[in-house]
Amino acid sequence: MKNRIIWLTAIFLLASMFLVQAEVSQAGLPEVPTKGMVTMLDLGAKKCIPCKMMAPILEKLKGQYDGKASIVFIDVFEHREQVARFGIRAIPTQIFFDRDGNEVYRHLGFMSEETIVQQLKKMGVDLNKQEKSGKADARHTLD
Repeated sequence: MKNRIIWLTAIFLLASMFLVQAEVSQAGLPEVPTKGMVTMLDLGAKKCIPCKMMAPILEKLKGQYDGKASIVFIDVFEHREQVARFGIRAIPTQIFFDRDGNEVYRHLGFMSEETIVQQLKKMGVDLNKQEKSGKADARHTLD
């Protein structure tokens, strides 16, 4: 009986430590999916070769799509709890969410800039289209 109590206490303490670690490691992560915005989530690792190849692409797209779509990278080695949260089986994994937060597309492995842009276009985010603001064209010509 005494051994059983010791084992149960040890299991409880280990489980508590794991839960505290999970809470701490989630701190600082962006909200995913981003509310009201198309979101591309890349789950990988800084030490993964295909992930390293995608890093400059993601940085470029993050700047280009600022305010139009959310481009997010999460290192699953640093935030292991995200593996279970998003059902990751391999890295890198890209998940695309619509404006309502629904997953609409998932891809495993390296994803090129062109393929990412095509997927974002399919989801209604196109940098080449000018957004309609309801205002007349403000350009004037001099005679």
